[in-house]
Amino acid sequence: MNNEQKLKEIIASVFKVDASTINNETSPDTIENWDSLNHLNLVLALEEGFDVSFTEQQTVEILNYELIKISLQELGVEI
Repeated sequence: MNNEQKLKEIIASVFKVDASTINNETSPDTIENWDSLNHLNLVLALEEGFDVSFTEQQTVEILNYELIKISLQELGVEI
């Protein structure tokens, strides 16, 4: 599994959606379960899954799939 697929699987697991539905448009506007609590669960799952630590700024900025990928790349994860 490559890192992009891993990312989709993590997002799908946190929000209980099908990984095939996740794309660059994925955001709180497109996923009903994406609330503040699940956002924190997502941050924790991403940190654990990719062995990274987001800054406070990144934690509040990663509000869609594209921004999550950018933040992970900034932390050295190849996606």
